[in-house]
Amino acid sequence: MSRPIVAIVGRPNVGKSTFFNMLAGEKISIVDDTPGVTRDRIYADVEWLGKTFTLVDTGGIEIRSEDVLFQEMRMQAQMAIDTADVIIFLTDGREGLTDADGEVADLLRRSTKPIVLAVNKIDNYEKQAMDVYEFYNLGIGEPYPVSARGKSGVGDLLEAVASHFPEDKDTDEEDGIPRIAIIGKPNVGKSSIVNRLLGEKRMIVSDIPGTTRDAIDSRIRVNGKDYIFIDTAGLRRQNRRKEALEYYSVVRALSAVERADVALLVISAKEGVTEQDAKIAGIAHDNGKGVIIAVNKWDAVEKDNDSVKDYTRKIRETLSFMPYAPIVFISAMTGQRCAKIYPLVDTVLENRERRIPTGVLNEFVAEATALTAPPTDKGKRLKIFYATQVGQGPPTFVFFVNDKELMHFSYQRYLENRIRESFDFDGTSIRFLIRERKEKET
Repeated sequence: MSRPIVAIVGRPNVGKSTFFNMLAGEKISIVDDTPGVTRDRIYADVEWLGKTFTLVDTGGIEIRSEDVLFQEMRMQAQMAIDTADVIIFLTDGREGLTDADGEVADLLRRSTKPIVLAVNKIDNYEKQAMDVYEFYNLGIGEPYPVSARGKSGVGDLLEAVASHFPEDKDTDEEDGIPRIAIIGKPNVGKSSIVNRLLGEKRMIVSDIPGTTRDAIDSRIRVNGKDYIFIDTAGLRRQNRRKEALEYYSVVRALSAVERADVALLVISAKEGVTEQDAKIAGIAHDNGKGVIIAVNKWDAVEKDNDSVKDYTRKIRETLSFMPYAPIVFISAMTGQRCAKIYPLVDTVLENRERRIPTGVLNEFVAEATALTAPPTDKGKRLKIFYATQVGQGPPTFVFFVNDKELMHFSYQRYLENRIRESFDFDGTSIRFLIRERKEKET
């Protein structure tokens, strides 16, 4: 089940960004900052009492302003409202209830979404209690006093927010069916690929970037196997998002990747691989998903005997953090090699669930360390006492060592490459957990 989306909405200067940053920066939050994978600061994944949700920041809403900037901010906020599962309506307790708050409240009521009213800048509740009570006049419900700067009142507010999250279901008729998220920049042919795989024109296909506004699920049965394909809105650079709809499609696409087993990263053969493709690929990589790279529109480029080799080299250079992802050159328009996607998906799914017996794994580690000695530092050598696989999807391994500082990135990469060569983890990331253990404990 994908994470609920919670949008922070309110008029300008009530402290929305401070409130967002407070939640995203505290221990209750999980903020994944991976080197080389720049994330827009519009969202953060937050965990509170075992419940995880995606928090979305918005610009201030000025209902009546004719200023172009405020109109754009209002449009973006409206898209956040449409996308959200729950809305935090943030107001300013120090300034008090204003007509602008009432106008925002009217807008939110029309959304029919669950709304939790928060009164910010309440640094001393005993002295400011009356400032909170007046917000009952909005007719939205109980106002929760909070202080984004003082970091107070958050628990009660988040408890109210979480009460609106949909309950997880233990059973689902689609449980066990592999899900494949189609991800990539706008206008690379994601919807066309889904239509080709489905054999029908299920998605709206247009040359206008951002035609697909949301994540759309399509179920298909091929050779006796069921698959669910998730078509997502294209992701693009922050400064090129001209539509608020496209702006918030990022959040939905992230949710699609999160609930998928495999991500099919679509790259345009006409444009070639770009740094933006690397950022998008990083979302799937960070989430530990299986990844297949599809170079679409292969029919539309001039080719020679070295074209495949040259494209592959460029992809491997730009997406250097995922050398494990298989590459297929396709054309959604002609159907060229699209059928190869299904066996690739099957292979990646199988590899993600592969488990290596502990005895076999430790024999492998002994051989690998004998071939290439572990690193040393100031006369102290890394010792790997024991290794075991603790998870699948993606495969996750724990290595018990004498000093985890000695497990340099380069040696960890060496072990990962050897594991891939020996056990075939094509198409899936591998996670290493390094734990220290005293030598006498072995």
